Amino acid sequence: MATSPCSSSGVSSSSSSGLGADAGLEIRTRSVEQTLVPLVSQITTLINHKDKPKRSDKTLQAIQRVGQAVNLAVGRFVTVGEAIANENHELKEEMSVACIEARRAGETIAQLTDVASLDHPESDSHITIFTDKTGVVKAARLLLSSVTKVLVLADRIVIKQIITSRNKVLATMEQLEKVSSFQEFVQIFSQFGNEMVEFAHLTGDRQNDLKDEKKKARMAASRAVLEKCTMMLLTASKTCLRHPDCESARINKDGVFHRMRLALEQVIEIVTDSRPNGENEMAPISIYSGIREFKNKVEGLRENLYFLSKENLSTMLEVILEHTEDFTDSAYTSHEHREHILELSKQAKMELEQLVSVWMQAQNQKTKDLMEDLEVAILKTCQCMNELKREVHSAATSLAADLLKYHTDHMVLKALKITGVEGNLEAVAEYTCKLSEQKEQLVEMCRLLRHVSGTEPLEITCIHAEDTFQVTGPQIISAAETLALHPSSKIAKENLEVFCEAWESQLSDMSLLLREINDVFEGRRGEKRVYLSLPRPGKHNANLKALKPVKLDTEEQAKIAKLGLELHLLTSDVDSETEKWEDQENEIVQHGQGMSSMAYSMYLFTRGEGLLKTTQDLFHQAEIFATEGTKLASALHTLSDQVHDDDKPLLLLEAEKLISMCKQLQITAKASAQGKSATFTKVDACILKTRNVMTLLCQLLPLCCKLLRKNKAGNGCLKPAPPWKEDRIRTGTNARAPERRVDTYGIKSLENHVTNMTFLESK
Repeated sequence: MATSPCSSSGVSSSSSSGLGADAGLEIRTRSVEQTLVPLVSQITTLINHKDKPKRSDKTLQAIQRVGQAVNLAVGRFVTVGEAIANENHELKEEMSVACIEARRAGETIAQLTDVASLDHPESDSHITIFTDKTGVVKAARLLLSSVTKVLVLADRIVIKQIITSRNKVLATMEQLEKVSSFQEFVQIFSQFGNEMVEFAHLTGDRQNDLKDEKKKARMAASRAVLEKCTMMLLTASKTCLRHPDCESARINKDGVFHRMRLALEQVIEIVTDSRPNGENEMAPISIYSGIREFKNKVEGLRENLYFLSKENLSTMLEVILEHTEDFTDSAYTSHEHREHILELSKQAKMELEQLVSVWMQAQNQKTKDLMEDLEVAILKTCQCMNELKREVHSAATSLAADLLKYHTDHMVLKALKITGVEGNLEAVAEYTCKLSEQKEQLVEMCRLLRHVSGTEPLEITCIHAEDTFQVTGPQIISAAETLALHPSSKIAKENLEVFCEAWESQLSDMSLLLREINDVFEGRRGEKRVYLSLPRPGKHNANLKALKPVKLDTEEQAKIAKLGLELHLLTSDVDSETEKWEDQENEIVQHGQGMSSMAYSMYLFTRGEGLLKTTQDLFHQAEIFATEGTKLASALHTLSDQVHDDDKPLLLLEAEKLISMCKQLQITAKASAQGKSATFTKVDACILKTRNVMTLLCQLLPLCCKLLRKNKAGNGCLKPAPPWKEDRIRTGTNARAPERRVDTYGIKSLENHVTNMTFLESK
């Protein structure tokens, strides 16, 4: 399913110099884009050099050095490209042509910039950058285009790796479906687990590398399905083997295999940018996106009265109001919300009628009064749409909050487990009906949240959540029926537990999703910072050289996933607390934000994502986290020196707790762990202790904030700091990480050669 040579990545950039690459190439990954940035920047600098009547020897030497540097770097780059071509015969011809073009362009640039030894570089007798500017631009275009083609072809190797890995997984799944003995199943499943780990790492790197946030969200959803389904496949298959004549067990197993195949197919659609039978992806339109587009068109009338028709605007409003029927027709929307939405829909129609009337008059006669009336009509229409947006957001989020709170006790799941073990088929049937009702409520909740999610990635997350509830509900029912038919079966009981855990996990995810949706609505959403503090050659890692990195297998990752989710919730809580501080430069806030970012990167590790690729990366991050916590404790002691009120003993006690917990975490992170089992235990302990520190941090931040607010109110709870502390240099760690570096496969060595070009900047 590999795509055409230029479909996986490419470039469509330009500059003031007219420098640009092949318009048929489009960049789709960050690694290709970041590799090209220095090349585009420096060649543009070369072409945009200032033409002065007199040029110093220093200027001429600088221009020549740039040209030589470009040529040498391109030569090394092409050598790597040719080596890749020799290892991948299906790409050899295309890669060779692109390499030849790049080498030729590099040599041309070197010749045109060979000016330092000439007495008169602008002389017509010797063609140079000064006499043939067009030739330099042409050579630069050819160079950028050919280098991009090489990168695109190399990127196809990454896609090929993912497809090959997917094919391995599919082939092993087919074997697992057909096995008839436990011994054979265990042997094949072991192989399947290793293949899934490989697939998870390949797709995780690809997900991080994707530029398109929508595709990234779809990839994350598909990978989440595969992660959860791997454990389901294990227990469902074992249950089917133990009870081969049980129809509900077979249905349960078939459902898991079907869902995994769909997820695998979606991953391939994303990485190859293709869909089966060439069909286009039709994303459902949300109310938010409809209102945003409608308002843009209405506000555009200020600049141009003729760029769209009144029919166009009326149709857009009709579509939005049709979608509001999802709320007004829903049995779960409150009477108050329903009435408000209907009133605002009616008002929107009237405001648009008034707007169209003034608009049509203004087209015929542009008087000052009419233009003022038009401005008023635009403002009133947009205000009405904002109120409608606010109302549907309130309806969706309040419903979600109520449902999540109501179902937090998981009473129906607990009842299904109990009645299943009792073999009470009648009671199981009763509770499966209740679970079906719950499923319909949650599915409706997801549909309404999608309308108000605010961003395309969050819309996709809502759709994924809806699919999860739709599929997992019937799977729980079939698992419960199997247990009721075989109440003494341990594997049937374990199988039901796994599906119930998946349901509970999705409910927890919905709480996070609801928080993110509210953050977007209130304008608080920003990209989550990832703290980068990994060992680098010659730094930090003197005692790490002999340790072999260990990657956890799928089953072990599943075990720490729940702990990781708790860590994620705590990072959100800490972020919420730090946002309440008026002084964002406060040392306590800085350390708290740094710790939250590091904890978030550890959470990503539990999902097989982010910058922490191996357990050794995780342990090093835990050490840095503990060090940051110790610095925070020092800042707390400084604050306590200034506190006179009753909170001082509590603050000191919490600071000492923090120091103790951070020391314990450092000891655990530095402890030796030989073997896979010991390593997993160490991973579990590090994440657990990090979670405990974050829990304490959630308590400390509001306490410190309260003390500082008292001081600001003039209650005298703080005394001036001693003079020697006034000039103290703050040494807090900056939690804002450097730009994320993406590790890729086929293009990594190429990336190094281009990125290492150190061209001279223009003066």
